[in-house]
Amino acid sequence: MQDVQNFKDDRGIEIQRVGVTNLTLPFLIKTFPPNDYQDYQSVTAQVRFTVSLPQEFKGTHMSRFIEILQPWCKKPIAESELESILREACEKLQAQSAQIRLSFKYFVEKSAPVSQKKSLLDLDCYFEATLDQKFKFELGVEVPFTSLCPCSKEISKFGAHNQRSIARVSVRFKDECISIEDLSALIESQGSQPIYPLLKREDEKFVTEAAYENPKFVEDILRDLILALRQLKGIEFFSIECENFESIHHHNAFASHKEEVN
Repeated sequence: MQDVQNFKDDRGIEIQRVGVTNLTLPFLIKTFPPNDYQDYQSVTAQVRFTVSLPQEFKGTHMSRFIEILQPWCKKPIAESELESILREACEKLQAQSAQIRLSFKYFVEKSAPVSQKKSLLDLDCYFEATLDQKFKFELGVEVPFTSLCPCSKEISKFGAHNQRSIARVSVRFKDECISIEDLSALIESQGSQPIYPLLKREDEKFVTEAAYENPKFVEDILRDLILALRQLKGIEFFSIECENFESIHHHNAFASHKEEVN
């Protein structure tokens, strides 16, 4: 049978990214440090997997992307495993560069502040890796928390409006990346109070009063996050988006920042 993808193309155009997207597969995400049960968490991920296409090739071989990924669905993965996947893709598809992004729900265990009742909080996360002249790995996570308005507290005789907020953070490291658990804890600690899936009455009293004593604008949260991320060892880049889903306005408050770290 003829391999049409390997036919020559004479238009002289190298394609930067070609491959598969919207592919759903199970993966085992490494946990650092390992949790009480195992050293990975099982997730369902949406995958985008691409390589560069040399100008002389008419097309790539889509089936090979799936063939490469299938064995990795049964092995715990993080940055080093993604590098192996990309190196295999470059070799099998005769490409100069390769990229992969896994987007998935990840669960972190939370303990309520007073009752210590345990529950699971779901986070939207992604791993994104690129292999070109060197390997780059990026971790992205969306973390919810509570924010309480300093202006509302200042001008009101009693009470202050608060809302659920979210920070979308991505980080790239020179060496080993921070864990999802540690990064999410760092992020939520910059808000007025963390969010807990399970709260008893004594916990609700605690978080309500603690948030009241820790009011923050969206700009405050963003700046505190910048300072916290700058302290991480081995970080080379981060980006942040903070959004407050306002409870007394029909709009959201927003702030963002990107930074290369020397």
